[in-house]
Amino acid sequence: MTILTPNSPTAELQAMDAAHHMHPFTHGAGLAEKGARVITRADGCWLTDSDGNRILDGMAGLWCVNIGYGRTELADAAHRQMQDLPFYNTFFQTTHVPALNLAAKLAELAPGDLNHVFFAGSGSEANDTNLRMVRTYWAEKGEPDRQVIISRWNAYHGSSVGSGSLGGMKGMHAQGGMPIPGIHHIDQPHWYNEGGFSTPEAFGLERAQALETAILEIGPEKVAAFIAEPIQGAGGVIVPPETYWPEIQRIVKKYGILLIVDEVICGFGRTGNWFGSQTFDIKPDIMTVAKGLSSGYQPIGASIVSDEVAKVIENTEFNHGYTYSGHPVACAVALENLRILEEEGIVDRVREETAPYLKERFESLSDHPLVGEVRIVGMMGSLALTPDKATRAPFAAEAGTAGFICRERCFANNLIMRHVNDRMVISPPLVISKEEIDTLIDRARKSLDEAYDQLKDKGLLVAG
Repeated sequence: MTILTPNSPTAELQAMDAAHHMHPFTHGAGLAEKGARVITRADGCWLTDSDGNRILDGMAGLWCVNIGYGRTELADAAHRQMQDLPFYNTFFQTTHVPALNLAAKLAELAPGDLNHVFFAGSGSEANDTNLRMVRTYWAEKGEPDRQVIISRWNAYHGSSVGSGSLGGMKGMHAQGGMPIPGIHHIDQPHWYNEGGFSTPEAFGLERAQALETAILEIGPEKVAAFIAEPIQGAGGVIVPPETYWPEIQRIVKKYGILLIVDEVICGFGRTGNWFGSQTFDIKPDIMTVAKGLSSGYQPIGASIVSDEVAKVIENTEFNHGYTYSGHPVACAVALENLRILEEEGIVDRVREETAPYLKERFESLSDHPLVGEVRIVGMMGSLALTPDKATRAPFAAEAGTAGFICRERCFANNLIMRHVNDRMVISPPLVISKEEIDTLIDRARKSLDEAYDQLKDKGLLVAG
């Protein structure tokens, strides 16, 4: 077998990729024809591809590289741990120092009484854990009929069968027999697309009260939990109206159901606080974390669990776990990542300095003729593309057509922005500087200009 290197010709790298590598969420034949962009190096907020292009990463990898690329401290932590204890499991009444230290640190950082940690290898795995944990919790409390978990359409909670069922992505549900039984979805708090003539405040209450309607229709004695992201990330950075989360809190408390808050994207500084639950004053019973936990340097996820839930679960044998639950190298890297976030004051700097600057610059794009809405909280934001700003109209073309064109212009201008249907999304590393924010906005505006011209030339600036 030929071993290629980052210095190999791009065509050779693309050919081997097309021959053997199956990509997530990708039309494989289409990518093989086009050729994947091959990333070879990264430093700070910047990527370098096999053609030598230097690209500003406006998505922090996949919402995760919070401390930026190239932090040798994390590589050193992994190296030390691999020399001391490269692997051991946490089954069979066994533990190791990195897992116990990380669990204690997460308990210290997490809000409220979230003092117990069940480790996983990803956010998907952690949400699978949550699904089983809440059902086990109610069974142990003598209420085994509490099986139903309520979620939201357009939510993303992972892509395994369990976590993909918890999510509300209909495209995912169309493949592989999802959702599994016992999952119920309600409408999302997406005012821009679905609010009609309601005020955001009235719409937020209405969408929160859909949870109470669902509980009463299903039967409160059958509902185990409600799961939601503070801000729907992969759904398009959907920021709920300010009336939404207080009403959700009232409803879960009234009916005594558990609240699972998926912090996989929002956690570890993304919203300007350590957790999105703090930004929106949410009080979870279980919190899902991953991504920013290690800044993506190692695969790791976790469920951070309240005292009450942990007390019930720990009174039985919870027949659940993963080979890599609490992997020592991943835990050591996550600990070092948290140390850097804390000691360098990165979360405070985001809240007090760079997030306000990013908000000001990002919101300046609202004057663009293609932009109907700008939403941003902390270091995550989105632009709604529209052919008619006054009416918030969608495009007549298939959803995502305009977004894809804009995304391709971003790539051509060496900026990574993601499109979710016809919303353009950013989630840069938390360490991005003001100068780099200026570069991001300049390249975004240029890309919007080019997308607008392309849509106009193709006759696609038509409302649906």
